Amino acid sequence: MIGTRKIRNNFTRKKKKEKSKKGINQMEWMEILDQLEAGTLRSANKVDGVWQANKEVKEGILAAFKAGELKEFSDEAFSGFVDKHNLSPRKFSPEDKVRMVPGGSSVRRGAHVASGVIIMPPAYINVGAFVDEGTMVDSHALVGSCAQIGKNVHLSAGVQIGGVLEPIGLAPVVIEDNAFIGAGSVIVEGKQVLERAVIAPGVVLSKGVPVYDCVNERVLAADEPIPADAIVVPGSRPVNDKLSWAKERGLTLNCALIVKYRDEKSEASLELEQFLR
Repeated sequence: MIGTRKIRNNFTRKKKKEKSKKGINQMEWMEILDQLEAGTLRSANKVDGVWQANKEVKEGILAAFKAGELKEFSDEAFSGFVDKHNLSPRKFSPEDKVRMVPGGSSVRRGAHVASGVIIMPPAYINVGAFVDEGTMVDSHALVGSCAQIGKNVHLSAGVQIGGVLEPIGLAPVVIEDNAFIGAGSVIVEGKQVLERAVIAPGVVLSKGVPVYDCVNERVLAADEPIPADAIVVPGSRPVNDKLSWAKERGLTLNCALIVKYRDEKSEASLELEQFLR
């Protein structure tokens, strides 16, 4: 499971320096960005089974934004694009063992992309994000700032994984190992999807969208993660009595339904097909 192994954190293990009135200095935020890219430092960690934001890392990222100046990139691949000079797009070599197919994708400075990751065009991975080994980031997918993506995850075409930079104490969106996220799904506001869960195409997960566990006959709390092995499909629910006009017309609101839990032998695509046909 991502986040459970010990990650050497050179920045936070160092004796904290006295910060000037301007806050984190250039050397510090540059070191933070370097370590984020290397994967030796993360913007969030799993502590005693709970994902927690690394506030010092987020402060460093925000300091980099503040210090950055607008620059037009002269590199042929990014000609005509303008961004902060210190958050330029990353480049990969065959030694990185990252397959980034031509066609408009970009990985921002300060994002970690592990060996075996495939990025299909166009896709975008923002600063502070962590994408672990063997994950597929399909076309038109977004991995937002500080999002944590586990090993062997499949982010299908058009998936939107929201970013969480501020407030700095908020936990990020997390997709744990071996999860499958169907095309066009949207996961935002720090929602977390645990190991091997399957999210069907078109599902929206946020703290404002209720998730009904039809197997265990309960409603998940707003900040509760999608359980491991859950199979989640789009659903709808009737409006409440406060919206009488809408109720009279049979209008409904969005929700998500857990319809089953995977077993060790089940394939994500076959399980989804059973409930979506």
